[in-house]
Amino acid sequence: MRSTGTYREVSTGGETVQAFVPHPLPPTEPRLDLTPDRQDRVRRAEHALARLDLASEMVPSLDWFLYAFVRKEAVVSSQIEGMQATLVDLLAFEAEKGTEPTADIEEICNYIDALKYARTELAKTNGLPLSMRLMNEAHRRLMDGTRGYGKLPGDVRRSQNWIGGSRPGTASFVPPPPDLLPQLLSDFEHYIHGEDDLPPLVRAGLLHVQFETIHPYLDGNGRIGRLLIALLLQEWGLLKAPLLYLSMHFKRNRSEYYRRLGAVRTEGDWEGWTDYFLDGVTVVADEATMLARDLFALVSEDRARVLAASGSTVSAVRLFEKLPQHPMLTVAGAIDLLDTSKPTAAKAIDLLERAGVLKETTGRHRDRSFVYHAYVDRLKIGTELIVP
Repeated sequence: MRSTGTYREVSTGGETVQAFVPHPLPPTEPRLDLTPDRQDRVRRAEHALARLDLASEMVPSLDWFLYAFVRKEAVVSSQIEGMQATLVDLLAFEAEKGTEPTADIEEICNYIDALKYARTELAKTNGLPLSMRLMNEAHRRLMDGTRGYGKLPGDVRRSQNWIGGSRPGTASFVPPPPDLLPQLLSDFEHYIHGEDDLPPLVRAGLLHVQFETIHPYLDGNGRIGRLLIALLLQEWGLLKAPLLYLSMHFKRNRSEYYRRLGAVRTEGDWEGWTDYFLDGVTVVADEATMLARDLFALVSEDRARVLAASGSTVSAVRLFEKLPQHPMLTVAGAIDLLDTSKPTAAKAIDLLERAGVLKETTGRHRDRSFVYHAYVDRLKIGTELIVP
């Protein structure tokens, strides 16, 4: 059995426990076994990513899909951490200007800000590289707000933490002690930018596990660790844009996700984790490709309906083109989007409603909200809350 780390005795919370200290990547003694079957898994996952990349090139506006997929990821990744908000909740909040977010919605919005920040930095010629400095700044944005108070936003932890259990002695996992984090995170960065003959997809999976094992923050490790996967795929040229998010795979198979992470640490089973990770990439990439095609087809069909509708106006068509990035809106929101008067915005909404594109959701005569229902119905699949 391969050893993936050592244990160090630490005292925390008045108890003495064994903290796990991972070996640097890549796995050694033995090396990760790329059997023919595992190599086939790699190829299937790479081909699925290529199909997703192609689908993103064939649509007129990549921003539509980035908007949609980023929000799905933000919601699902947050749900894994116990947030009780859905994609519809997020879209409704974004449509209602000036409303106070719930604590869960605030954290989801923070995740969106963190991802946007990281992508912007990586796109700059003089921006931060994919590094712990970048991850720290993303973490600072993720933890902004009341829930992040006292959790050292943007800073690597300076105290011992543990995962699961009400106290260290009952924890399911105890990460490495804080005095070892500088060296562990330095090794982590070196592996991101170093040479390795393992396929990039396999390396991305290894890095996710290593990040979760080091657990460098007091809170937010899971979300930052999942965000890391999307950034790695773009950084290494596997996708031109961050359209693949594995939170959906981890949410569906949550118990296996945690079991696979644990098996790496306790049994040295990098192979089992790699198979699980690669299969997830294939499934989620194929689903994302189908969703991109479905949304594009839906928008194309509905655009034709709007153009052919009796009394169609330029304002109605312009508002329709805004819907993929504003699938829920109010009259006030339409006024802002069109930069026009209230009567003109209301008339545009009325036409889209009569064309069967928008549906009123409040049942009120005043302060009404509207949803691009067919679009949202497709987009929200998988983002519903799981009832225990």
